[in-house]
Amino acid sequence: MSHTFKFFRAGGFDQVRIDTAADLLALKELDQKLWVALSCPVKGIEFDTRTLALIDSDNDGHIRAPELLAAIDWAAARLNEPGILAQQLDGVPLAAIKDDEANAPLLGAARGLLGGGQSLISVYAASAAEADYAARALAAWEAAGSAAKPLGEATEAACAAVVAVKEKLDDFFVRCRLAAFDARAGEAMNASDDALKSLGSSALSSAHADIAALPLARVGAGAAVPLGADINSGINPAWTARIAGFREAAVVPLLGARPALTESDWLAVQDQLAGFAAWQAAKPAGLPPEAEAVRDLERLARYVRDLLPLANNFVAFRDFYTHQGKATFQIGTLYLDGRSAELCVAVNDAAKHAALAGLSRICLVYCDCVRNGEKLSIAAAFTAGDSDQLMVGRNGVFYDRQGRDWNATITKLVEHPISLRQAFWSPYKRLMRMVGEQLQKIAASKAAAVEGKLAETAVGVGKKVDTPPTATKPAAQQAFDVGKFAGIFAAIGLAVGAIGTALAAVLTGLLALKWWQMPLAIGGLMLLISGPAMVLAWFKLRSRNLGPILDANGWAVNARARINIPFGTSLTQLAQLPAGAERALTDPYAEKERPWKTYAVIAVVIFVALAWWTR
Repeated sequence: MSHTFKFFRAGGFDQVRIDTAADLLALKELDQKLWVALSCPVKGIEFDTRTLALIDSDNDGHIRAPELLAAIDWAAARLNEPGILAQQLDGVPLAAIKDDEANAPLLGAARGLLGGGQSLISVYAASAAEADYAARALAAWEAAGSAAKPLGEATEAACAAVVAVKEKLDDFFVRCRLAAFDARAGEAMNASDDALKSLGSSALSSAHADIAALPLARVGAGAAVPLGADINSGINPAWTARIAGFREAAVVPLLGARPALTESDWLAVQDQLAGFAAWQAAKPAGLPPEAEAVRDLERLARYVRDLLPLANNFVAFRDFYTHQGKATFQIGTLYLDGRSAELCVAVNDAAKHAALAGLSRICLVYCDCVRNGEKLSIAAAFTAGDSDQLMVGRNGVFYDRQGRDWNATITKLVEHPISLRQAFWSPYKRLMRMVGEQLQKIAASKAAAVEGKLAETAVGVGKKVDTPPTATKPAAQQAFDVGKFAGIFAAIGLAVGAIGTALAAVLTGLLALKWWQMPLAIGGLMLLISGPAMVLAWFKLRSRNLGPILDANGWAVNARARINIPFGTSLTQLAQLPAGAERALTDPYAEKERPWKTYAVIAVVIFVALAWWTR
């Protein structure tokens, strides 16, 4: 290679530095295996859509590496000072445009746009000039249309009616000329006996394809097409409606009412509408030919401003990994659950996106965002804190890159470890949830049993009121109820005893240790419980990958763009008090509680100290 590239390491891989115009121009020499991405979509990213449309030469909705390189070469070929590509100016300076024969129209357009004392053709001025040329071309075309409409506003409908029957009418009159050329062709040009016989065995309708293929009317030398309104006028049944429309929209307004259409009449109709057809064909699709230079000027102004930032978000993810700005795929920031998530991407279908993005090993929160009737779907990466309070239905606020605020509601979650801290406490939280759920189930079942017993008692009282005094409850039933409740209390006692025995065994084991061994034993026990979850989370956090999130949006990410633990933590900001803020620790509305926890800790410490001393 003739150019010496510089690289920086981020995301666990080497990325090329694109600082100068020389770096930009030499990208065609860089092995594309070293590019971070080889394709990106033109929608769903924060970049100038007009610039992306100009680079997307095949209009397929994606920009690929060859298209980016072609845009760089196109701009370099029109600049005598390629260094301005790295200055990120808001346009192109007049002095930077190459002054040669090939660029004469471009240079002339630039000079025509500049006023006195100006030297820079801004993107805005070039875009406005192109739009002005397009508007003037369209106005000129519309002005010419008045002379090309013999029937005024009805001319377009007449042309449409002509187009609907043109092929069939041309076919009919050619057949008639053949019949005039040779009498033997007269019968041959009409429907054959075999063709008509084949129709007899089918269920027929006026739209039958075989009927439509028959001649329009009876063919003969000098014959005309019947135009009568009667359905039995002699017109092929498959073409009756279209011929009637042609008669009312074109023949009568242009030639007057007549019973039949001769070939000369048909040619006269087409001649009168030929001007309108030519005028429609001349409708400008964009700029007129003389304004091509203005379009090229707008392209050059945009390329000077945008090519370097685009390359730094395509060939490398410099803005993302260096925090010098937001990457093109970061469309805003989500505020939710006391955090701000900066890695937010646009999505069209959350379920389809999550199927691939879930491989990123990143905790993703999908939200529907609404603002003034507009709707936007996003996926936000949560890389700090925990996921305890992240659930479908929670609301937050999303700020887009323009600073507009959107109401955001969680619609889907892709759960993955967020932090080692969360992994450490997860076994204990699961245990507490499980114990809480079991206690709630036991309480619910006991409450149901008590309610059922009360209901039975109430029913029994009612029966006692309605029955003679001699009717009493059987002794066997009373014995059964006592035995049932005795069994319940026995089971509860056994459970409490088992828990007490386990705690006593743990406490006895701790007391058997020396005082300095106790913290180590407690730490080892906690590590035994939390260690597996932390190890698993550590591996997942180290393997977090940005690629699947972008690939699910149509990118072709070419590298393992990892998001390690420190960098991931920087992508989600936790709520923090401002520096120097004063904080009152007294809560006037705090619940009044006795310090039982403090008493328990003091008691345990005293007990351990006495046990160690007496031993």
